[in-house]
Amino acid sequence: MAAGLSVDLDRWRREFDELMLRVGGRFARVEPRRRMAAFVLGLLAGLPRVNCWSIAEHAGEEHPRGMQRLLSAAVWDEAGVRDDLRGYVLEHFADPGAVLVVDETGDLKKGTMTVGTQRQYTGTAGRTENAQVAVYLAYAAPAGSAFIDRALYLPRSWTSDPGRCQAAGIPGGTAFATKPALAEEMIGRALDAGIPAGWVAADEVYGQDPKLRAELARRGLGYVLAVAKSHPVTTQAGTFPAAELARRLPARAWQRISAGPGATGPRWYDWALIDVTDPAVASGDGPHWLPIRRRISDGEYVFYRAHAPRPVPLAQLVKVAGSRWKVEVDHCWDWSRHVALSWLCSLFRGGLLFRPCPAGAAVEARRACPAFA
Repeated sequence: MAAGLSVDLDRWRREFDELMLRVGGRFARVEPRRRMAAFVLGLLAGLPRVNCWSIAEHAGEEHPRGMQRLLSAAVWDEAGVRDDLRGYVLEHFADPGAVLVVDETGDLKKGTMTVGTQRQYTGTAGRTENAQVAVYLAYAAPAGSAFIDRALYLPRSWTSDPGRCQAAGIPGGTAFATKPALAEEMIGRALDAGIPAGWVAADEVYGQDPKLRAELARRGLGYVLAVAKSHPVTTQAGTFPAAELARRLPARAWQRISAGPGATGPRWYDWALIDVTDPAVASGDGPHWLPIRRRISDGEYVFYRAHAPRPVPLAQLVKVAGSRWKVEVDHCWDWSRHVALSWLCSLFRGGLLFRPCPAGAAVEARRACPAFA
């Protein structure tokens, strides 16, 4: 192994140990504290299958009971771990113009016992499946991005059945909350904790919600939130579906702008911007727009509700919209009881601890060590 690569791996391990030490105080006993570190290393190890059996074997344990207990019964403060990790992210990435990115992902299930499972749409499959869905909040800044909060979506089929909730260990009195409401709660928690941010980006589920848009504007945040083509938009000429407004635009209204780097280079699209109003948001909070993205290859449209406390150029709104792609929800978690460990995984999987190193060194380290796979 090259000397430089060895130094990088040694530094990675030191940083990993320091982060484990930071969150270690959130665990009541030393055994789950140590097992937590082994569990995270197992999530990062690129195992063919990720479950308590495979992670336990990777840690040198003879059976999975310890890992299972960590997720189901061990005493530790998951909210405290969340706060510790959020602080760690800010130490590396804090920026007043950062984007809070709301995204959701689903975990396909075969049974019905796992908390929150029902037949519902999930982007993981691209269709309605028996799945569990969670909403995530990520912090995207010029220096990097990482997850900082999460919430499990509990469908009404669960919250309306107290017996089922009790059997699954869900706290009594847990009420139904929509995905936008969960997002609003997480964003509010982040802002109340002093997180510097200027924008919010999210998909159609969140852009369609007037209460969320109003709360973001009240908080002084700008946002670029996707909406459906049928979404009604009010202009000086009247109220029309977003798709109809796009069809009415002249050729000169479009300009080609990159939404940021992609896997094969810049993501070029044609963009247009229409001044609109939003009845959901108090007047005087700043301008509102309908940014429209048109795919070059086939002309497919994507529409957004956008707002800022003060006027900004279209290129800025495009940059915010593009920040959603910086957040890849490809991390591992188990919703048996806790999900905070997934953020530990996402921090290391995302290369956060390699920020001071050249990008090439991080790539070489990932190739040389299974923990980076």
